[in-house]
Amino acid sequence: MSIKPTTTDLQWTELDQRAVDTARVLAADAVQKVGNGHPGTAMSLAPAAYTLFQKVMRHDPADADWTGRDRFVLSAGHSSLTLYIQLYLAGFGLELDDLKAFRTWGSKTPGHPEYGHTVGVETTTGPLGQGVANAVGMAMAARYERGLFDPQAAPGASPFDHFVYVVAGDGCLQEGISAEASSMAGHQKLGNLVLLWDDNHISIEGDTETAVSEDTVKRYEAYGWHVQRVEPKENGDLDPAALYAAIQAAKAETERPSFIAMRSIIAWPAPNAQNTEAAHGSALGDEEVAATKRVLGFDPEKSFDVSDEVLKHTRGALERGRDERAEWEKGFADWRSANPERAAEFDRIAAGELPAGWEQKLPVFEPGKAVATRAASGKVLQALGGVVPELWGGSADLAGSNNTTIDKTSSFLPAGNPLPEADPYGRTIHFGIREHSMAAEMNGIALHGNTRIYGGTFLVFSDYMRNAVRLSALMHLPVTYVWTHDSIGLGEDGPTHQPVEHLASLRAIPGLNVVRPADANETAIAWREILRRWTKEFGVGAPHGLALTRQGVPTYEPHEDTARGGYVLFEAEGGQPQVVLIGTGSEVQLAVEAREALQAEGVPTRVVSMPCVEWFEQQDQGYRESVLPPSVKARVAVEAGIGLTWHRYVGDAGRIVSLEHFGASADAKVLFREFGFTPEAVAAAARESLEAAGR
Repeated sequence: MSIKPTTTDLQWTELDQRAVDTARVLAADAVQKVGNGHPGTAMSLAPAAYTLFQKVMRHDPADADWTGRDRFVLSAGHSSLTLYIQLYLAGFGLELDDLKAFRTWGSKTPGHPEYGHTVGVETTTGPLGQGVANAVGMAMAARYERGLFDPQAAPGASPFDHFVYVVAGDGCLQEGISAEASSMAGHQKLGNLVLLWDDNHISIEGDTETAVSEDTVKRYEAYGWHVQRVEPKENGDLDPAALYAAIQAAKAETERPSFIAMRSIIAWPAPNAQNTEAAHGSALGDEEVAATKRVLGFDPEKSFDVSDEVLKHTRGALERGRDERAEWEKGFADWRSANPERAAEFDRIAAGELPAGWEQKLPVFEPGKAVATRAASGKVLQALGGVVPELWGGSADLAGSNNTTIDKTSSFLPAGNPLPEADPYGRTIHFGIREHSMAAEMNGIALHGNTRIYGGTFLVFSDYMRNAVRLSALMHLPVTYVWTHDSIGLGEDGPTHQPVEHLASLRAIPGLNVVRPADANETAIAWREILRRWTKEFGVGAPHGLALTRQGVPTYEPHEDTARGGYVLFEAEGGQPQVVLIGTGSEVQLAVEAREALQAEGVPTRVVSMPCVEWFEQQDQGYRESVLPPSVKARVAVEAGIGLTWHRYVGDAGRIVSLEHFGASADAKVLFREFGFTPEAVAAAARESLEAAGR
């Protein structure tokens, strides 16, 4: 029987080694059966993954969402079998048939781990480096969560104290996102974060000497991490005892994140495939799989061979998890008794509910006054700050422009930071000029649970974030991107900073709701709807991107149907509408002014504001047709970006006033005039559409 490890020494039995070797042959068999995949890393990492899941991490396989659990992130998501096999062995719900169905239709074991699809998978990984940034976000969220619920507890004494472990490969650390995130982690002194680097010197194109010559360990030292190197055994295999000791040292270092470099040999101990690039991304072949099994003492004629003794041994994780959770529950009960108000707040947040009366705190803006929607958003955040404590966030060094400072007196910064507003549990995050990692860190924060996150930058820089934004949508995460300076209206900074294709491009991401409010009141209602969609009552979550203006825009009366994505802002006068003008954001005012001209000509004209196409499409057909009557063929859509979004709404007779080229450096008013974004241009387009529709 395996002996429960102490805090200083690893107890390692023959059954432990047999379980590790079983993981290796399972990885080889799973890839061989389907004919494709990544066996080599899963084979070489088996000792590390087993040590984490069986000897180190606090988790309960019977309840993978337990609040007190440690988190595990496989940033090297191509090696998904590294995770799947440990979930199977520990009893998280995967069984041998699931491993046999690896990478096949409908299986619980897809090619890369998918959050929400497989129990025990904490985040969707695959694009390299994303998992590193996710883990940094999780570690940040763990600290903020502690500040919400148990800020006075001694280090390591709170039920909210736990560790985040991430396994990354050479590819993860070559991607720039991991550099951004690792820099942030060092700056934040995230002592609850442990990164294990699989230093196997192999990538798809061969030895990593083809692309990398830096000293990665020294790079992490420069980031401010606690670093260690674990050497392999003489035979080249990872050394569980040395790795375990390094992890214990990492856990003892509470003032810095920890980096553990593990020198490994890919596909060890396959006699011919080990240490080759071929072992990275293709099946080993029947003969090599059989030869590997002989080396490890397995029957080469058997596939997916797991002895009852091994499985009974590894499923001991269920009993250990139950015991660890019971012990944690005692501490949690003590905390609840000592902190009844915080416990009530915890229950509310964990239940996915918002505080009573929070909506009454939202500002209502005076009609007629010109207000930039970025400024309105900032006022909304400041109003929400006092009533929604789980809401926090910041900006990629653009807070003054994005208006994302929720509390100027409280910055999320570690103890020892010299700034007067520094607070380890602070409200405002300074992500730095790191848009890509900011977005992925936001994903990690949302995945961690018990807080709600937003982050801002200019809309044009969403390009830097796109991969992480896509993963937000894939995972249905309730994160909010605050993207300001949303058009040529930003003015003199010119075409490098003026988003043209971005709105249409972001709307193309399935599951991302892009919200471009027309005025201050739409902005407030949009924020209200976004928060409402965070609640469990609403159902499946989704990320939101707010596209906000730099320049002031007219304020209209608040309209509740903003939350439906599209609505009639001004109705036609003098009969049924003959033409419908559809606008978003700062261009709604152009539609409103064009309507006045058309009405004066005797043309009944309806103006539709459509701040969110995705919300509008979620409405029933009856509502959509009440806003855009099928009988009205004359339609104009106006938006200061490319027109891809609007063809389906205007139809064959419709016209689109759009921008099909890059902008220029000039005052915003000049740009709108020179590029044809005027009430006159919208009215002219309406007349063309009326003619095309035969009116």
